[in-house]
Amino acid sequence: MKYDLLELKQELKEELTHNILPFWMEKMIDEKQGGFYGQMTGRNQIVPNAPKGGILNARILWSFSSAALYFHNQLYVKYAKIAKDYAIAHFFDNVNGGTYWMLNADGTPAETKKQIYSQAFFIYALVEYYRTTGDKDSLDKAIELFQLIEKHSFDLNQNGYFEAYSQDWKLLEDLRLSEKDENEKKTMNTHLHILEAYTNLFRVWDNPLLEKQLKNLIKIFLEKIVNPVSFHLDLFFDENWTSKSTLYSYGHDIEASWLLEEAAEVLGDADILKKVSDLSLKIANAAAEGIQPNGSIINEKNHSTGHVDTNSDWWPQAEAMVGFYNAYEFTKDEAFAEKTLAAWEYTKEFIIDKKAGEWHWAVSAKGVIDEQGDKAGFWKCPYHNTRMCLELMSRIKD
Repeated sequence: MKYDLLELKQELKEELTHNILPFWMEKMIDEKQGGFYGQMTGRNQIVPNAPKGGILNARILWSFSSAALYFHNQLYVKYAKIAKDYAIAHFFDNVNGGTYWMLNADGTPAETKKQIYSQAFFIYALVEYYRTTGDKDSLDKAIELFQLIEKHSFDLNQNGYFEAYSQDWKLLEDLRLSEKDENEKKTMNTHLHILEAYTNLFRVWDNPLLEKQLKNLIKIFLEKIVNPVSFHLDLFFDENWTSKSTLYSYGHDIEASWLLEEAAEVLGDADILKKVSDLSLKIANAAAEGIQPNGSIINEKNHSTGHVDTNSDWWPQAEAMVGFYNAYEFTKDEAFAEKTLAAWEYTKEFIIDKKAGEWHWAVSAKGVIDEQGDKAGFWKCPYHNTRMCLELMSRIKD
């Protein structure tokens, strides 16, 4: 087992430094209009006038910042700075505060709504840039976004965070992140990524309100979001925390299992950490229901209708590798490490694009590559696979 894990660590380093990051450095820089292109199709064609999403820009910023922090590599700092400078110049609303959802290719606002999910990702990314470079302005911007989320989005009556606002911070009727989501006022997904953002911010900013709200977010997962019977995450809720979800999202389950534990570790509360560690193992075991004989993890199951989405998208494979390795570290049960290794073998064979670079969007149960999904785009970014590489490289000790 030890040999396999050390071999895995080396392969992940090669994948990150010779495939994932070079793809974004060499193919996605928009020399004409600034920043990074908004889209490359699944057939590897750049769409030069595609809109530029805030999620994509923030995730590129986080990825290069985190890689620079791990490798102490100034080349990665250079590309992180491209994303950071573009975000500050174009995505930030200098009148009302917060960041826009989407820009036109020329950098002008295209969709000015304030989706809280997106604000959280900019916090996550700007903090990582600060950790890498010491750039105080980036930390100040992250703190500003934290304060805006707390001012506008936090529900003082029923707890938790509302989803989406207009440019001038009025709660919207259409709150959805994407067309496939339910139009509900509170979601697991947004709370998970606020948790992730607040965890990173608390690493560098010891603030009483932030500490209180990070602790509160963990409790929301323990008491509201993790289903006490199935140990899957419920995905959608009304404002009173009544679940409106009939889906199990295996990728989100396994991602939450380790992000919750990371949050509790950074928070430093021993009692909460014990509760979270015990629960995260149950979530990981629930997520394992989605593992296939070939080592992949499929997307989701509707537990009401029985319908199963048998595609294996790129990002759940990355999250499975981290989540199951996290469970292995906690239990020393090698079956969890084997799940990590199996997911990597599947990813190497089917998900990684060895010819054109980066990872394919998805692969069907029959092994057919989905060329309709983007190679790079609003939701297709270097964050999940870069983070997986960095997490496992950090965790596997020489």
